Amino acid sequence: MAVGGLKKKRRIQLIVGAFVLLAGASALIGYAMRDGINYFLSPSQIAEAPPGPREVFRIGGLVEVGSLVRGQGKTITFSVTDGGASVAVTYTGILPDLFKEGQGMIATGNFVNNTFQASEIFAKHDENYMPKEVADALKKQGVFKPANGS
Repeated sequence: MAVGGLKKKRRIQLIVGAFVLLAGASALIGYAMRDGINYFLSPSQIAEAPPGPREVFRIGGLVEVGSLVRGQGKTITFSVTDGGASVAVTYTGILPDLFKEGQGMIATGNFVNNTFQASEIFAKHDENYMPKEVADALKKQGVFKPANGS
């Protein structure tokens, strides 16, 4: 009987060991991905429930006409809107060539002191392109006007 009890004990040890390894691997994967997941928020969603200053996310919409101000050096401020709300944005760096007022854009960064501090900005790449997240947010607000009429 000692042999049967030993096999059962060994099987339980293997199952517990496999579970511990699986839990450890899952924890490592989650830790590695913590900075790789950026949620998309529209200006209206930010106005309703502002995220914390440490939360990195993406904002998208249209660059509000008349809001683009170039500061000293490479600092730029502007507002992004989805037709329902506007959010002030600051960015230090070189803007994409196609970035301009009235056009779609997406930025990655943090919301600090009621201003979105962008670390990266993406602009549309041709006259028909609108990022899916931005188009969906604008459609929800009733502002989206597709270039091809559809």
